[in-house]
Amino acid sequence: MNTAAAGRRQALRVMAVQAVAVLATAAGCLLLGVRDALAVLAGGGAMLAGGLLAAGVAFGGGVQGAGAALLRLLASVALKWAVVAIGLWLAMAVWRLPAVPALAGAAVAAAAMLGSMKFVMQGSRTRTIA
Repeated sequence: MNTAAAGRRQALRVMAVQAVAVLATAAGCLLLGVRDALAVLAGGGAMLAGGLLAAGVAFGGGVQGAGAALLRLLASVALKWAVVAIGLWLAMAVWRLPAVPALAGAAVAAAAMLGSMKFVMQGSRTRTIA
């Protein structure tokens, strides 16, 4: 069975891939302007911050029963999307950064998460029962 520590390590590896994808996108958006690159960083950063918080909540409770683990997982997802929504609101409404690059940064981070999951899971040293 996978341990919480293994899950935490996998989450951090996924976030590293997300960070690289967001930084590469922001670098490409520098051609459009500094504000566009900052917007990509804000959107991707919101997604990364939400993911980091979600990983902390989901894997931080120690050994508990299935009901408590499910509640932690649900709470972590709700907190993640709250952080993402607040981050995007800050980027677009408060800091007045361009909306499309901010949303693109969040989308790139989400796509990088989905794309990296297969490779991160293959690199895991723990084994699951088949």
